[in-house]
Amino acid sequence: MSAAPLVAPSILSADLTRLGEELRAMDAAGADWHHLDLMDGRFVPNLTFGPLVVAAARRASARFLDVHLMIADPLAQGLECAGAGAGLVSFHYEATAHVHRVLTALTAAGVRTGLALNPATPVEVLGPVLNYIDLVVVMGVNPGFGGQKFIPETPAKVRRLKKFLADHTDRPILIEVDGGVAADNARDLLEAGTDILVSGSRLYGAPDYGAAVAALKAAGLAVFEESRPQ
Repeated sequence: MSAAPLVAPSILSADLTRLGEELRAMDAAGADWHHLDLMDGRFVPNLTFGPLVVAAARRASARFLDVHLMIADPLAQGLECAGAGAGLVSFHYEATAHVHRVLTALTAAGVRTGLALNPATPVEVLGPVLNYIDLVVVMGVNPGFGGQKFIPETPAKVRRLKKFLADHTDRPILIEVDGGVAADNARDLLEAGTDILVSGSRLYGAPDYGAAVAALKAAGLAVFEESRPQ
């Protein structure tokens, strides 16, 4: 891993009445990406927002937009998000029987692609599509709502995923963890091989955005320093 992980605040926990201000504040705080969770009330029980908010975020910030589709039909909205300015679109492996079709359509639309795995989904399901993905989202909670308690087995799953990727592909596939991420578990996640930390309520709920982002990056720096040859 590099010295510091990428930190991607989830706007699910932002004040959406002041979206532009919130995004620019996170830019100033040192956030690397913005993470946007689109939920449809079908694949998950919650209903959030759609591609119009992706377009609004694109206008408000120049940062990379990391769109996570928690929806039952990812193809149509995934393509809309690509057109709205997303840099990467992830969707859930469990959401569709046509994973390859969606991945190839998104790639043709010009965005990077990712697959998200629910907590109970094994990493081995990724085998047939490793040549078509740029990122894997490991869920640290059951998807659907922000502010949930972190599932403690998540770092072990990241470790299994890291080994699976190393054994089965030479492509540089990033590992992102979404759900329950905080300063007190970031170290375990980073030691396991996580590249990108998504956090919502722990960042947007912090009194000082800069200090909250820095705390996650500091965990990565500590792991990096300890892993360097002496």
